[in-house]
Amino acid sequence: MERLQKVIAAYGYTSRRKAEELIKRQKVMVNGKIITELGTKVSPQDVISIDGVIINKDVKHEYYMLNKPRSVISSVTDDAGRITVVDLIDTEARIYPIGRLDYDTTGLILLTNDGEFANTLMHPSFEIEKTYIAKLDKVLTKDDILAIKKGITVDKRKVEVKRFKVKKRDLEKGTDIVEITIIEGRNHIIKKLFKELGVNVEKLSRIGYGFLDVKNLKSGEYRMLTIKEIKKLYALAKK
Repeated sequence: MERLQKVIAAYGYTSRRKAEELIKRQKVMVNGKIITELGTKVSPQDVISIDGVIINKDVKHEYYMLNKPRSVISSVTDDAGRITVVDLIDTEARIYPIGRLDYDTTGLILLTNDGEFANTLMHPSFEIEKTYIAKLDKVLTKDDILAIKKGITVDKRKVEVKRFKVKKRDLEKGTDIVEITIIEGRNHIIKKLFKELGVNVEKLSRIGYGFLDVKNLKSGEYRMLTIKEIKKLYALAKK
């Protein structure tokens, strides 16, 4: 027996959090009965339907890596009609992004219809390394760099920086291009980190997610993850 919201996510219909919202809104039925309790447990034999549609228990899971362009939303749909990361992938599966990148941030993002896989990667204990390239509107001082490496506190929590280096410095324009690797995924965390130093991030791109890198994908291109890569990500999560 498993919790209903976990099972819905595992079928790839939506994330566990969104599944909980659907249950609260009385959109979910089990064996023809409307369910409103989040703690409800179901067995493999139970028939689950959402908005009257039975979930396909034999759904094939799909896993993608996308190089997200600028001005693309990291969501399934957008009320304003803007392009989403899901729009860029040619599939009939109900995929959705694992985590998010800001509207103006480019780079590597994963998408899947495997709810359990997505929940595993997004869990706070899953400290996977994420590497970014950032263009800054100022030249960092030695004290700035030392502070970054020691760990800057953002919203009362220190950001652990695994690696940091200045890739390119333009003294005439007063800008730095830096590479930074962290192990968390709080919203706007890179921008907030530099903001603590009085520095603005003009451009930001995620180039690495654990052992995955985006270098062979052009902006807007995607590919399916291999079985080996999927297993390796699961293995990292269990460390």
